[in-house]
Amino acid sequence: MRNSSDHTIAGMAVHLAMALACSGVVDPALADSPRGSTVQIEGSAATGFRLIRNGEPFVIHGVGGTSHIALLASCGGNCIRTWDAASAERVTDGKSLLDLAHEQGVAVTVGLWLGHERHGFRYDDPAQVDRQRKDVEEAVQRLRNHPAVLMWGLGNEMEGPTGAGDSAAVWREVNHLAGLIKETDPNHPVMTVVANVNPAKIAAIQKHAPKIDILGVNAYAGASGIGGALRQHGWHKPYCVTEYGLPGPWEVPQTDWKAPIEPSSREKAAMYNAATAAILADTAPRKPWAQASPPWCLGSFAFLWGHKQEATSTWFGMLLPSGEKTLVVDAVAEAWTGDWPANRAPVLKSHDVPLAGQRRLGGETVAVVVRYKDPEGDTLSYEWDVVKESTDRKEGGDAEARPDSVPDCVTLSDDPGNVTVTLPTAPGAYRLFVTVRDGKGSGCSDNWPFFVSP
Repeated sequence: MRNSSDHTIAGMAVHLAMALACSGVVDPALADSPRGSTVQIEGSAATGFRLIRNGEPFVIHGVGGTSHIALLASCGGNCIRTWDAASAERVTDGKSLLDLAHEQGVAVTVGLWLGHERHGFRYDDPAQVDRQRKDVEEAVQRLRNHPAVLMWGLGNEMEGPTGAGDSAAVWREVNHLAGLIKETDPNHPVMTVVANVNPAKIAAIQKHAPKIDILGVNAYAGASGIGGALRQHGWHKPYCVTEYGLPGPWEVPQTDWKAPIEPSSREKAAMYNAATAAILADTAPRKPWAQASPPWCLGSFAFLWGHKQEATSTWFGMLLPSGEKTLVVDAVAEAWTGDWPANRAPVLKSHDVPLAGQRRLGGETVAVVVRYKDPEGDTLSYEWDVVKESTDRKEGGDAEARPDSVPDCVTLSDDPGNVTVTLPTAPGAYRLFVTVRDGKGSGCSDNWPFFVSP
């Protein structure tokens, strides 16, 4: 809980500021503070919803991530999402992420991290709950007046990535925190973020957390159907798709040794493009809309604007580890703007990878051929790697260790897309990766699982 004396001091400060304003005297501290944005939700379930930011309609063309803001803006993106307040405040070259985003005309949904019970947080422990309340309030106090702030992202999958997600204790606390945020900052909506939806979860949120303005939903294979699912489950407020892209490693076919089969770079681009277009179909255009049902979606955040190890090092990355944008970025940009970026990523045209999904003998040599085409005709460079299959698999996006590479497995030829792979001698599961770059800021990566038999 907040201390009642804090309310008294805050109230005195407000009255003093009002008195100074009426007398024509400007408080120097207030004069130096940045002019914050004002964001409101317009509409109803019957007529449709949309965000109004500083008086103008705002459809979120967003990503989850905190880097390469200028690149995002050049591709038609207008918003980023962080998972915690520290990321929004992190300073690079003397400027916070919020400052860098504002310079590029990019808004920020500021995450306010909430504890997960699977990580040891207990919503029945007053000490932990009070500490979390203090952290949330202090973050909102610090950042509420920054002009880049779009809304508050209260928690991320704190109900748990599996199960019903209907804990009354969790949602009552989320409701308390939403009320606290609204008292502190009435100028920005409060969104809470969940891992997909089901009837029990939606019922619990509506019963125990009515102060939430927006529901953020992380969804992958089912991203395009979230609007319909929410309507079916009885939700009646606006929503955002807060993470989406391709199906997760838990949603795809596997090899007979249980290795998930990662979609190709070209398949990923098609998935992101289709999902983005489907999500946008449930958003309100600037002019009166003519959809069959009123639009409830305020926009979306593609995942992940960056890269991470999750099953593989490339599964969810929209950017290569070296910073190049991939074909996924091009596909999302086309869905946002109707136009492809001026420089597009290389495209996989064909491949002959006989070891893909196969069990082979250690030390065996296999000829592999891949063909990529660059839309602008740029010269392509190729990087090959054999990597052990990940054994550090987690749930809910928790950090995973990247598996080791196996050196000296790939023999190059004069044709960089034509190589000989000598399989490792140690039995086990592996993947063959190829990363292709155009030297102009774009690239792509593909991989194929294989198993070395004893």
